[in-house]
Amino acid sequence: MGVGSSPCASCKLLRRRCAKDCIFAPYFPSDDPHKFAIVHKVFGASNVSKMLQELPVHQRSDAVNSLVYEANARTRDPVYGCVGAITYLQNQVSQLQMQLAMAKAEILCIQVQQDQQQQAAFLANTTNNINNPFNMLLHEDVINACDHHDDDDDKSFLLQNNNLFNFSTSSNNVMYHDSFKKESMYGHDMVS
Repeated sequence: MGVGSSPCASCKLLRRRCAKDCIFAPYFPSDDPHKFAIVHKVFGASNVSKMLQELPVHQRSDAVNSLVYEANARTRDPVYGCVGAITYLQNQVSQLQMQLAMAKAEILCIQVQQDQQQQAAFLANTTNNINNPFNMLLHEDVINACDHHDDDDDKSFLLQNNNLFNFSTSSNNVMYHDSFKKESMYGHDMVS
């Protein structure tokens, strides 16, 4: 405290003379008495004084800000204080992470369904359209494969005859030739 200046907020509240080396003066100015009042109510002036004296000078300002925040939280929630706010926010984060995971799973399901529908539509268009020479060749190969097929399981049929159904729905620049070998528009093999 300087000559002619008013005492700090802590000395005013405690009704004592503010010394030049008052530990509270730099952090609790006289123009903000509520700041010290709430810290004093929750922690007590002697405890705050001890905490500040144990800290290096460059950390005291941050410690005071933390004490003020914790004291405000404790007055709003006397049972949990800051822990109540932290727990609430952690629960919100967990719920949002769960919602995000569910949304990603739904997107994946929709993408799989769309891929299956596109493959089914492609197969339906290629096997039903006999006028196209490419489809006629595919139709004949499917019929020949069906004649030699003993197992009734469609999945094993497709796996055994995967050279007939080697299609890609994601690439637009792929041509299918009579040998059913995928080649790019640039002439080199994409998949052999």
